[in-house]
Amino acid sequence: MTPATRTSHRSRPRLLDTFCCQGGASMGYHLAGFEVIGVDIAPQPRYPFTFVRADAVEFIREHGAEFDVIHASPPCQHDSECQRIQGNTHPDLIAPTRDALETTSRPWVMENVRGAVPKLREPVMLCGQMFRLANYRHRYFETGGGFHLTQPGHPAHLVPQAKMGRPVLRAHYGQFVGNFSGVDLARRVLGVPWMNRDGIRECIPPAYTEWIGRAVLAHLAAPALEAAA
Repeated sequence: MTPATRTSHRSRPRLLDTFCCQGGASMGYHLAGFEVIGVDIAPQPRYPFTFVRADAVEFIREHGAEFDVIHASPPCQHDSECQRIQGNTHPDLIAPTRDALETTSRPWVMENVRGAVPKLREPVMLCGQMFRLANYRHRYFETGGGFHLTQPGHPAHLVPQAKMGRPVLRAHYGQFVGNFSGVDLARRVLGVPWMNRDGIRECIPPAYTEWIGRAVLAHLAAPALEAAA
């Protein structure tokens, strides 16, 4: 029996989190009510749930249909402003990931950064202000497999933000990207106390995917509710 095998006796729906890194997205889905399994091509000793080391796109194609829902966060470095400034090159995995997700016939969510928006299909943007986090951190979420999100309202950015890589001044928000200072502060602000700097700089705050996860649960429950009506 593989880690992805579905069972009829389980109480929580199963969610596959691919490109999971240290598990920010996974934690949010767990808090929403999912049993989560993470997949990443690199070892993730800080990942807090069941972990499988594998190529994410291949794993989606081979096992994605065994899950109730799939989340994917293909590496954002290809579309990151910081990486472009440094002249670094990285593979673009958004299209291959979407192709794999669409083979599963499962509801899915694919996340990335602002630089990837032209390649995403009608993404919903989430910001820390929507969840009363002392941070901005915009992330963009494309959905598929019959699942859709509605764009929530976006509160104004009224608090100044520290410059990239600089200490966070009093009454400012941190950026928490690159070689940032203030790991303990970032852990508290983003709700990721188990992460180190490497995990924090790219993570999805769990509050984002807890919100998404509750919407997914409502989507999964809709057919049963309609049948009972």
